[in-house]
Amino acid sequence: CFPLEAAAAGRFITATATDPDGNTSEFSMASEAVPAIGRFLNVSTRLRVQTGENVLIGGFIITGTEPAGVLLRAIGPSLGDFGIEDFLADPALELHFADGTMMTNEDWRDTQEAEIIATGIPPNDDAESAILVNLEPGAYTAIVSGVNGGTGVGLVEAYDLSATDDERFANVSTRGLVETGDNVMIGGVIVGSNTGMMARVVVRAIGPSLT
Repeated sequence: CFPLEAAAAGRFITATATDPDGNTSEFSMASEAVPAIGRFLNVSTRLRVQTGENVLIGGFIITGTEPAGVLLRAIGPSLGDFGIEDFLADPALELHFADGTMMTNEDWRDTQEAEIIATGIPPNDDAESAILVNLEPGAYTAIVSGVNGGTGVGLVEAYDLSATDDERFANVSTRGLVETGDNVMIGGVIVGSNTGMMARVVVRAIGPSLT
């Protein structure tokens, strides 16, 4: 029995036997040391964004040892292309760090326009918001609200742009006012892996615990 670091994920090991004369014989097939697992490439939540405590609040945790490239988007007008009439016309996006600092954006072309376009997934509408940032492992919060108190159906998204599986979204969550009909909370994820492995996840819907 011997420990293996997480960095061994996806690598293979074999076992051999050696006699006193130095003769070596392999007695096991190559085995995957730590099965590689899939990771979230994109997480998103759609909800009717209101004001005060009922804005759209998303949280996520990044694990690993190196910074992860993340693109956050706050989508509103583009939802009209999918038949949603009561969309958030002018979304504002805030990214909050554990130390109390934050980054903000209202119109994605105002800052980082070239960098966001280079990701290949810029927002479709100029009134939508986006933040492109390298984040150290830790916990973060993204908040979507309407400019000047606007309300409507909005979407918050986080894309993991890291090239490897070493950094990943370990936990993602969203808090908001869950209503009925088209205004229930809708979450989406995209799972991927460099090795094509599946990801094992736990999905929870929390209500009474929020008290």
